[in-house]
Amino acid sequence: MTLRFRPIGTGSDLNLDAPRLIIAGYTGRDAAAVAAHIEELAAIGIPPPASVPAFFELDPCLVTSDPVVKIIGANTSGEAEPVLIRHNGRHYLGLGSDHTDRDLERADIAASKAACPKPVGHQVIALPDDLGALNWDAIEVESDVDGQPYQRGVLASLRTPTDLLSRLTSTLGELGDDLVIFCGTLPLLTGEFRAGRRWRLQLKLDPNTSLTHSYEVLPHHG
Repeated sequence: MTLRFRPIGTGSDLNLDAPRLIIAGYTGRDAAAVAAHIEELAAIGIPPPASVPAFFELDPCLVTSDPVVKIIGANTSGEAEPVLIRHNGRHYLGLGSDHTDRDLERADIAASKAACPKPVGHQVIALPDDLGALNWDAIEVESDVDGQPYQRGVLASLRTPTDLLSRLTSTLGELGDDLVIFCGTLPLLTGEFRAGRRWRLQLKLDPNTSLTHSYEVLPHHG
């Protein structure tokens, strides 16, 4: 399988053949806040992760840029996430949604993530060779569901790409070249998941550089 992205400012696609898809969870920089969040989730029946951060390797066929995605579960929701893409030794920043089955999540987090497509925007941004030079903390992220604000914030609360890649390598070993990594997300404005139909995501690096993606969820019949 091949995933295709378009780096902004170029006229050619970025083609990833048989990439590894890794979903990173519990990637907050504040360890105490992450621990408190895990306790909150446990209170509503979601089991704690095996490690913090937690890494879930999924079938890359789940990744899609289609504007309409079909979902089997009735109680699912998305969330805006920075997506780190690696190809031919270069890194790119994309925008995606770790759409998840919230009912299944109470029994098996990995299965709940594998149960839903992973929407991503087609456009990506080429990153500097030195990932530490990226002003990660100032990047703004937001999401809306059915026209209502769902998430608003900056990436200062999440682990940096350099930190995340180091922890991934320590956990999974050598990662290889073609990678798609969902880097985690921000708290919800209401604190509660919402099973909406229309999702809009935005990631803004500066006033002149941003990524957006919208998708609609439809029930899968048959």
